[in-house]
Amino acid sequence: MSIYSEKHNAMFTGSLGLKLGAGEVSDRRLRLLAALEQTGSISGAARSIGMTYKAAWDAVDAINNLADKPLVTTRHGGSKGGGAGLTEDGRRLLAAWKRLNGMQQELLALFERNELTDDLDLLRRIHMKTSARNALAGRVKAITYGPVSSEVVVSLAGGDELVAVITRRSAEDMALAEGRAVHALIKASFVILSDADSRTSARNQLCGTVERIETGAVNSEVVVALPGGARLTAVVTNTSIDMLGLAEGAATCALVKASHVILGVDE
Repeated sequence: MSIYSEKHNAMFTGSLGLKLGAGEVSDRRLRLLAALEQTGSISGAARSIGMTYKAAWDAVDAINNLADKPLVTTRHGGSKGGGAGLTEDGRRLLAAWKRLNGMQQELLALFERNELTDDLDLLRRIHMKTSARNALAGRVKAITYGPVSSEVVVSLAGGDELVAVITRRSAEDMALAEGRAVHALIKASFVILSDADSRTSARNQLCGTVERIETGAVNSEVVVALPGGARLTAVVTNTSIDMLGLAEGAATCALVKASHVILGVDE
């Protein structure tokens, strides 16, 4: 089922499957059960949901094999197909699926009525897993295409900006444009810490305060809080921490080469 949002130009979609023991009955097979209840035959149910006759029989066999008790009773009836019906367990399961579908439709409608598109996007982003210690969400502020490489300015939440240099081919493949949501990934080992007076060739110089330090035997993780609210984590040697006088609350700048920023987008 789906609900189209004209305002967001987005489609809210969802389908329900059911777990039966170690296996799963897909949404399509559940629709086959519903069609069987209406038509009373394998062939009729298959036609109504766009499934081949053989596939429908295979699905019925799989459904019955997955269930503790048979959900479908069948009888062969020649070239036009035999009759078929649901057992009491099958009817009970189908009724439960229909109730769940109704609840799901209400949920999708709730998302649309309350304009929760941004919240859904946030839920998706915070579930993303990556090996990069720094994963920042933002939007393309500007993009400059070159013959080989492109410079992309990303506006982070709170107003901080990050510049990435990627290949022109990558920028085109991701269809990057102003306003496009992107993920910026930076390995902690690519973040260099310095004081605000240092001059550097690094394209990104993001200054903030040390929020915390996780001390290790040789290296330590330093988390830098930026003015806009984003956090950057750097892995530096303990010797460097002592040399820079880093401590919680101290001012510092995170330096990141533009070529060390990896950009990603959602399909």
